[in-house]
Amino acid sequence: MNLVDTSGWIEYFFDGPNAAYFTPAIEETGDLIVPVICLYEVFKKVNLVADETRALQAVAQMKQAPVVDLTEDIALSAALISAKHKLPMADSLIYATAHARGAVLWTQDDHFRNMTGVNYLETRTVQST
Repeated sequence: MNLVDTSGWIEYFFDGPNAAYFTPAIEETGDLIVPVICLYEVFKKVNLVADETRALQAVAQMKQAPVVDLTEDIALSAALISAKHKLPMADSLIYATAHARGAVLWTQDDHFRNMTGVNYLETRTVQST
């Protein structure tokens, strides 16, 4: 099972330098879960950068995989994870969701570097010629 965090979805939707890294996990929807917090973050970011129509299209694509709601168990687990690893709230909710569902977290977010159960790829920048 895979879970792609917000940074991976944004990279994919805007065809960033690491988009190809996230493509297999995103496009294999039968082996993908999407935390509800990622819907929030992606919708917000795409709406700010593009427009609401594109943001709704992004969310529709994300919802091809099962969406995992925030539960009491995930929230409490996230609080412990946040305290232990000094993660921001959204990141701890994403990590707790992955852990609760036995999913591998795919990310380029430095907060997750060296954490168990994470496929991390360092953010690359586009080089101009």
